[in-house]
Amino acid sequence: MVEFDIAQLADGFDRLDAKLLHALELDARAPFSRIAAVLGVSDQTIARRYRRLRSRAGLRVVAVRDLDPLGRSQWTLRLRCAPEAAPAIAAALARRPDTAWVELTSGGTEVVLHAKPRSRGDEQDLLLGRLPRTPRIVEIRAHQVLHRFYGGPSGWLRKSGALSEAEAAALTGPARSDPPSGTRPWRIAAEDEPLVRALEEDGRASHAELQRATGRPEASVKRRLAALLGSGAIYLDVEYDPEVLGYHAAFLLGITVRPSALDEVGRALAEHPEIAHAVATTGPSNLMATAVTRDTADFYRYLSTRLGTLKGVQHVETAPFMSRVKQLTYPRPRR
Repeated sequence: MVEFDIAQLADGFDRLDAKLLHALELDARAPFSRIAAVLGVSDQTIARRYRRLRSRAGLRVVAVRDLDPLGRSQWTLRLRCAPEAAPAIAAALARRPDTAWVELTSGGTEVVLHAKPRSRGDEQDLLLGRLPRTPRIVEIRAHQVLHRFYGGPSGWLRKSGALSEAEAAALTGPARSDPPSGTRPWRIAAEDEPLVRALEEDGRASHAELQRATGRPEASVKRRLAALLGSGAIYLDVEYDPEVLGYHAAFLLGITVRPSALDEVGRALAEHPEIAHAVATTGPSNLMATAVTRDTADFYRYLSTRLGTLKGVQHVETAPFMSRVKQLTYPRPRR
């Protein structure tokens, strides 16, 4: 597990802040009173810490549409750009509703993003239309996601140990349920769109606020929200700046693995505390991941020991993330 050394947290933050972030990853809609009771502090303390994390660490809880249960295509795109054009291209892509995160890497000459087109038409528009016609993009590498080993509903802080096992057990939200065998995956119905859009703005919006946003009775809002979360059609994710926890370095990993070892290596990566996201993809690198570490030296130790010793790994390409343009929302809120 990641060990949170309080001395390495950003000034003004402590272990209680790490515990609160971990608690929100486990149950993003948990009432402050419930979190406070488990952590042994007052409701007011949790509310105050939450507001400060929003202000200083960009904390935000938002709903994310999960395309995995629907079998819809997702892509990791790597765009090599003329240096002076990369920031503007990244900003334009970040404004699209079908991008989940956008980063600048490779010294600011490459834009890396995760795209989640909502239809086949949107997918073709992005991959075959807009990007090839965008000036100053020198090369496009499109990697279709084949399987997710880690990420999505599984938050990175769940590996942290910020919460004790007893605290985590007390705060764990209802488990997501898979559709019964032989049934079609859950799809977001047209009448659910206002509710989902409201949750995409604020995943902790109260039932009364969701009622006003949708025009539906509160009992109906509660029922539909529980159904959407329980089915896995959406999940609630937590956006924040990891530097508040003392993690200042993030790297893209393009890993080439012997095909017969792909599943084994992917599952092993999912257990590594440094890995926040890991997927099997098409392309020269058949596994892509994001590693989050305290600094470059910490990443070197991970690369040369734990990752480097996995059987079946044949080649690893690394690139440091230089600037986060979009995490889950754009622009990143600062209050």
